Amino acid sequence: MTNTSSPPPAAGPLAGLKVVELGQLIAGPFAARTLADFGAEVIKIEPPGAGDPLRTWRLLKDGTSVWWQVQSRNKRSLALDLRQAEAQAVVRQLAAEADVLVENFRPGAMEGWGLGPGELLAANPALVMLRISGYGQTGPYRDRPGFGVVAEAMGGLRHLTGEPGRVPVRVGVSIGDTLASLHGVIGVLMAMQHRHATVSAEYPKGRGQVVDVALYEAVFNCMESLLPEYSAFGAVREAAGSALPGIAPTNAYRCADGGYAIVAGNGDSIFRRLMACIGRPDLAADPSLAGNRGRVAQVEMLDAAIGEWTAARTVDRHAAAGAHAGRQHARGARLRAQALAHAGQPPAQRARAGCGHRCDPEGDRPRRRADRRAACARDRRLSAAAQARSDSIRSMYFCFASSAPRPFCAVQASHLARATMSLKLGFLAVLSPSVACLKRP
Repeated sequence: MTNTSSPPPAAGPLAGLKVVELGQLIAGPFAARTLADFGAEVIKIEPPGAGDPLRTWRLLKDGTSVWWQVQSRNKRSLALDLRQAEAQAVVRQLAAEADVLVENFRPGAMEGWGLGPGELLAANPALVMLRISGYGQTGPYRDRPGFGVVAEAMGGLRHLTGEPGRVPVRVGVSIGDTLASLHGVIGVLMAMQHRHATVSAEYPKGRGQVVDVALYEAVFNCMESLLPEYSAFGAVREAAGSALPGIAPTNAYRCADGGYAIVAGNGDSIFRRLMACIGRPDLAADPSLAGNRGRVAQVEMLDAAIGEWTAARTVDRHAAAGAHAGRQHARGARLRAQALAHAGQPPAQRARAGCGHRCDPEGDRPRRRADRRAACARDRRLSAAAQARSDSIRSMYFCFASSAPRPFCAVQASHLARATMSLKLGFLAVLSPSVACLKRP
């Protein structure tokens, strides 16, 4: 069947980049999705029948996981049994014309199918091959099965999550896989830069590379000062709940409505503004609290002072106070609804909606008229920038998903409903896909 409704041309900085994705579940597909979000053309290879296992994970809509639809946006699917010689030949043909190949099988699987870098780069010396696995393609653990949750433990993250003395807890999302994916994308972009720099008569498209990413190494790379603290001082950081040991004040504080406000006042000038905001100018002026070391020495006292202030106010009052505090959202849908409501207003209304109240040492009161006008002007600039950013991504975000895995299922999606909310420190784009599948007989 010929696809009579082709997707619109890709837009973005990676437009024209051809990617073949052989991964499944999270790490490999997230990396390919990130490339697709910025314009790359991605062909996803799935096993016939059930397809990618992620299709049936968590909540299903019309028989397909909504998570899978997010993970597979901007992609086209092709069903191939990689154990069969005919399917392997198809992959070789695709790889010969591709710029990037992404896979996250256990090390040795690709070589067993005759699809290792030796074969693929021989046919296409410009190919960049991203390989994501639990422990890397070499080393004593290479043959062990690796999953993101295990990598989070091996990399040190699970040691830190949770309350002191209690069972380590999950972050709540597949952070180990995601970190590895983002490291992989960075590696792909560096390899593409190397390819551009090695164009020659012998290599007219430049030389490709193999990017080898281990899940646990990606997590370990984000462990900040854990290793040098142990190396220099023999200190082993322990779980500390919602606090960040050695940096103060930053914690989760109970509010009058039963929610929590996440307050961060750990910069010197930020701390002084925070103390003025909670009505404690004495602490703002205390020379022993002027630097982080002094605040860490008195962190219990600071937590008590901030906790007393938050306990008398609702979470929404903290958000309007101008302090470095934020609501802890129980559901992403709540934030999405706020963004949709905000985006539905005219630009002038959106700017006015962004002008909350500012806290000052005498108590919570509306900011002065001049301050309010300046803030409105700033928010109008943010709203205009947000709209410009939204327009720039309009043609970039398309979701290609199908209600059931079918060989050679081509999918077209309508423009996503867009909502862009101006924030004080950035922009949040909320995307809601509307998916339709073209069925192959």
